[in-house]
Amino acid sequence: MSETNRQWVLKRRPVGMVKPDDFELRTAPVPEPAEGELLVRTLWLSFDPTQRGWLEDRPSYLPPVGIGEVMRASSVGQVVRSRHPGFQAGDLVFGLGGWQESFTVPGAGFPGVQKVPAGVPPSWMLGVLGVTGVTAYFGLLELGQPKPGQTVVVSGAAGATGSVAGQIARIRGCRVIGIAGGPEKCRWVVERARFDACIDYKSEPVGRRLGELCPQGLDVYFDNVGGEILEAALDHLALRARVVLCGGISSYNDVEPRPGPRNLMNLVIQRARMEGFIVLDYFGRMEEAVRQLGAWVRAGEIVHEEDVQHGFENIPATLTRLFRGQNLGKQLLQLGEPR
Repeated sequence: MSETNRQWVLKRRPVGMVKPDDFELRTAPVPEPAEGELLVRTLWLSFDPTQRGWLEDRPSYLPPVGIGEVMRASSVGQVVRSRHPGFQAGDLVFGLGGWQESFTVPGAGFPGVQKVPAGVPPSWMLGVLGVTGVTAYFGLLELGQPKPGQTVVVSGAAGATGSVAGQIARIRGCRVIGIAGGPEKCRWVVERARFDACIDYKSEPVGRRLGELCPQGLDVYFDNVGGEILEAALDHLALRARVVLCGGISSYNDVEPRPGPRNLMNLVIQRARMEGFIVLDYFGRMEEAVRQLGAWVRAGEIVHEEDVQHGFENIPATLTRLFRGQNLGKQLLQLGEPR
């Protein structure tokens, strides 16, 4: 293991679209673990839309990344040295390691790391069995509460969270409509993830197509994008519909806030409910979600895609792929293999 630790730190707060040069490459000594800590070598990094919010100097569910601080990110790594009785060198772990080649972390509790379950591909703990899949699981089932025969609409349906949310709805006996950008993504949503239909927001009028595909209205809308697509979905709510606010990637890079949906009164008219959530609220139940998601993946009920980039130098550019719609499925970057 190298004696120097390369890191990408926040150079300045982005204005508008996040750019690779908003970050700066630095080197630091490899840290030494304190009592109860681990030294971990990073193998995989996760890229998630929520990272854009962590770059803003405003209150949120986690503190903003400070100027000069290592960019926060979920990661999978391998323990190099352990000063915690529950871990040993060679263990594969996942947690918030950040954009750096190695890091020290507590061996228990948040923000500590957890072991990758035996027999599970490590990258899955950042995607379908990680925060991404767990977000879809609890957001859809706890807030959306889909029932057999109901119509569920999912935006960002080819993304890591939306694709899993829609497949869970299908497993629960629902009719599932996706919204995604471009023919390739829509084809994947229908043919691989087995949604009933998918609207291409880049070439089709979303509002009109929702009216055609959901003539009785939609019972659950799982929103990952916000903006005009959220407004279109609100126009087509069924009686007592549930709107799950998971994300709003369409506006994360806006300089000025967009006007809110103009049709919120439809929630009143349809006696519907719109609710947001953060997956950290369900941290204590992660094992439940991972166990069920794993069973569905093994049974072929849930499929998932990974968009894997490589190279430490490509880390900042990989984040921008999310906001340009270049990824299909979970966006990852691999730095190495276990030893």
